[in-house]
Amino acid sequence: MEEAIASSQLEGAATTRRIAREMLENNAKPRNHSERMILNNYQAMQWIVNNKDQTITRERILELHWIITKQTLYSSEEEGMFRQTDDIKVVDTQTGDILHIPPTHQQLSSLIETFCAFANAKKEEHFFLHPILKAIILHFLIGYIHPFADGNGRTARGIFYWWLIQKGYWLVEYMSISRVILASKAQYTRAYQYTELDQNDLTYFLDYNLRSTFKALEELKKYVERKNKEKQNALLLLRQTSYNERQIEIIRQILAGDKTRFTIATIEIAFQVSNQTARNDLNQLVHDGILSPRPSGKKIDYLLTDDGIERIKKISR
Repeated sequence: MEEAIASSQLEGAATTRRIAREMLENNAKPRNHSERMILNNYQAMQWIVNNKDQTITRERILELHWIITKQTLYSSEEEGMFRQTDDIKVVDTQTGDILHIPPTHQQLSSLIETFCAFANAKKEEHFFLHPILKAIILHFLIGYIHPFADGNGRTARGIFYWWLIQKGYWLVEYMSISRVILASKAQYTRAYQYTELDQNDLTYFLDYNLRSTFKALEELKKYVERKNKEKQNALLLLRQTSYNERQIEIIRQILAGDKTRFTIATIEIAFQVSNQTARNDLNQLVHDGILSPRPSGKKIDYLLTDDGIERIKKISR
């Protein structure tokens, strides 16, 4: 979710992280262009995980691009299709300066074929190339070739994830590189720009992205450490009750002030359980007076009751 949100915000999606997370957690339909971008990116990340054992081919790159851009481009004919014109230029949005003129569209077929051969090579012919460095180079190449009318950045970052997960770097699935890039967007742009100005010396781009990857890993470590402490505290607080771990986590989120509203879909997605299991978890908390069901269209919202916090305190004593 974090990667889907940040990668879309990098490309102009105008919505808050909280609103975006609520949409994804509730499996809700996107209400505007920005939310559609985020949902597409989230589905693309799921597609990448499901296709981690597949080689990178022209057809699969096009499929990934279609998932990322569906219903978001000016022309639907550009979704999942390589560009057919040469009127694409990478421009500095602040100064208007042209930063990069991509190869012509007549060159795309050959370039993508070479790109796939490089991506799928078992090993480099004359030297060792670390997998993380290779993933960053693949990221750069899609940005450089710029094969699409739009959605090149999102596709490039998607391929970065795809290639690393394919090579066994499973932890990267839980790291948001784009969140780090979003916080240093100017440096990201300059990494491309310096590489271009210095005869395509990739050192600039590799250095920036390695630092971003390391920072994303450090943020993940802190997140896991914080969640473990929260879980331990919640388990300690409620160890004498009959609640299961999912219900304890719901209560922990309430006590931490993270959430006061839940849906069956939220619990299904968060804990990967069936509809009935999620329903049972929430109904038990309704029975204990912690949550109260309220119809909301075709679904039911489970809201914290006025005295829900007090009831939790009494139960955990």
